[in-house]
Amino acid sequence: MDYDVIIVGAGSMGMAAGYYLSLAGKKVLLLDSNNPPHDKGSHHGETRIIRHAYGEGEEYVPLALQSQKLWYELEKETGKQLFLKTGVLNVGKESSNFMQNIISSSKRFSLPIEVMNAEAIKERWPGMEIPTDFIGCYESTSGVLRCEDCLKAYRELAITNGATLRTNSRVTSLSVTEERATVSTESHSFTAKSLIIAVGAWSNQLLSMIDLELPLTPVRKTFAWFGVDEELYGEENFPAFSFETSNGQYYGFPSIQRAGLKLGRHDGGNTINPDQEMAPFEEVREDQADLTQFLSNYMPFTKELLYGKTCTYTLTPDEDFIVDLHPKYPNVAIAAGFSGHGFKFSSAIGKILSELVIDRKTKADIGLFAMKRFN
Repeated sequence: MDYDVIIVGAGSMGMAAGYYLSLAGKKVLLLDSNNPPHDKGSHHGETRIIRHAYGEGEEYVPLALQSQKLWYELEKETGKQLFLKTGVLNVGKESSNFMQNIISSSKRFSLPIEVMNAEAIKERWPGMEIPTDFIGCYESTSGVLRCEDCLKAYRELAITNGATLRTNSRVTSLSVTEERATVSTESHSFTAKSLIIAVGAWSNQLLSMIDLELPLTPVRKTFAWFGVDEELYGEENFPAFSFETSNGQYYGFPSIQRAGLKLGRHDGGNTINPDQEMAPFEEVREDQADLTQFLSNYMPFTKELLYGKTCTYTLTPDEDFIVDLHPKYPNVAIAAGFSGHGFKFSSAIGKILSELVIDRKTKADIGLFAMKRFN
């Protein structure tokens, strides 16, 4: 069967691209080896933080603001609440690059950041214990995305607009010319004028079929929920947060709908083969120990572990994304290496991918994400 665009990988970026292409009237096929949303990639776990003043670099701010605009549009289109304006508190030493990037990007883009010392943080959020040499940057306009609900919304709208989604359909072969792409699964073969590849940890397995290899490292990550006093840590009173500490980088969420405080570690993680089952959270003692140590130091009034989960980051060497056209085949767009901070941008990245395969270019500035930086 022939399509305008085939999207391999219907996760965060792929499903959003499918929606925007269907909105543009394109005949779209989405293929996924699972049934999204699912727990085999990087989009599960109920929630993701969206920040605008960006510690990873000022270059991300326009993309973050565009993404926020598109999330609001998706809420309006679906009539569902997908974004919770909890605010986000970033904490660390004032001298750190991460905190300085937040402060400088807030000034450059006139973002509402409140810079606070340790005493002011503890006074506003009594559930926190903050070292005296740390500061906080609180952004009241940012917050939390319901990640699985966002994916479901894009899925439903894309299908309503005429897109075809084939789940549990693992791609076995790809072949591409400048005019055509042929994609085969175990049971079917499909052709299209253009192709989008957005398969996370499986990227190099597919890209090797079309003469490309990228410096991507899939790693195992964990996060967990802990019992709390809702007066201290509930969503009405407590922000989403990120902490840069001497032991590592941590992020988390208030107790949303009384589910418990959610906490994960951003850095670290062991390299994995995405086709092999990861050790579950409860089988690796260090997973819980690392998170409980953080809580005892910085949020000491939290309670028992409720449960934990695993997920995957796919890292680039510089932890910036890859969003680009194939160097030999301009009808193939690639999205990969989102390095654990990509979901918030998936609305804008999906739109960018749709523009790349329709026009072979995008109005967005994606120079930071060009794959030629690895040559």
